[in-house]
Amino acid sequence: MGERRAQQHRFVILGEPASKANSRKLVLIGGKPRFIKSKKALDWLKQADKQVRRLPVLLSGPLVIYCRIFYASQRPDLDPSLIFDFLQERVYENDRQLREQHLYHAIDRENPRTEIVIEAFEPCLI
Repeated sequence: MGERRAQQHRFVILGEPASKANSRKLVLIGGKPRFIKSKKALDWLKQADKQVRRLPVLLSGPLVIYCRIFYASQRPDLDPSLIFDFLQERVYENDRQLREQHLYHAIDRENPRTEIVIEAFEPCLI
């Protein structure tokens, strides 16, 4: 008998995403302090928007994500938050659907990028 495998969706997003903690800056708007996305975060989102098309039907239900982020150096923290937020309403309905996450920090000085695989979450007993 063959093993049934969940349908996978694979994406590669070129560029180094900003970590969510470092992707916000404090500004005054109308005299009130507000946090807005940094230039690095906005630039990454703009580039990612050109690379990942919205799925015709968004993924629903619980999901598992495999995310390998290739940074240009050791310095950035492993933080997929900006990536997960970007994929909302483009690949899946809401990042709360991500019930299992496999995150990997890697280095590629010449080609920073994020490699992503998303599939339905199928819980198993250990």
